[in-house]
Amino acid sequence: MSLSRAKDLRLPLMNLVRLKGSPILEQLHLEERLLRTSSDNWCIVNDGTNVPTIVMGMSGKPSQLLEVEAVMEDRIPVIKRFTGGGTVIVDKSTLFVSLICNKDDVPNVQPYPRSVMAWSGSLYDEVFKSVNGFQLRENDYVFGDRKFGGNAQSIIKNRWIHHTSFLWDYDVRNMAYLKLPSRVPQYRLVCSLFHLDLNVF
Repeated sequence: MSLSRAKDLRLPLMNLVRLKGSPILEQLHLEERLLRTSSDNWCIVNDGTNVPTIVMGMSGKPSQLLEVEAVMEDRIPVIKRFTGGGTVIVDKSTLFVSLICNKDDVPNVQPYPRSVMAWSGSLYDEVFKSVNGFQLRENDYVFGDRKFGGNAQSIIKNRWIHHTSFLWDYDVRNMAYLKLPSRVPQYRLVCSLFHLDLNVF
């Protein structure tokens, strides 16, 4: 990305943290500490997590979102993150990208979920501009009608975090641990008519 394009997107100066295979629980602890105790902007990239783990949003209910018996039988770790969003099973094929920003350092972004999502969609539109079909649909990143990135956020007084789980590949057996959520974005309801396997996030 060119410097002038970065300025157009109002990208703040960020500290970059690169991780590889770090447990997602450790990453979430780091993110929450940086959100609440640092005054810097951060970009955290974690290339996969070595232990398959189910991550739920802070208000998620296991009985509604998980095949609890299978999860317990196979001893799949389940954690709740400090942000909202849906339920996902993550593993070594998941790329995590988290952006932690001071609201004043991204002046065109209001500290509200839709505004942060719109900004992130513009950012990733630049990243994936050479790939046909990339777009932000509702709160998901998709190629065409296929979701490949799920998002969650937390907004506090002067700062916010926007984190994404990008799914580059998945083990179809892991999908059996998740129930289809009761609230599904409209575009995915339409896609399910064509028998696409979209129960990824």
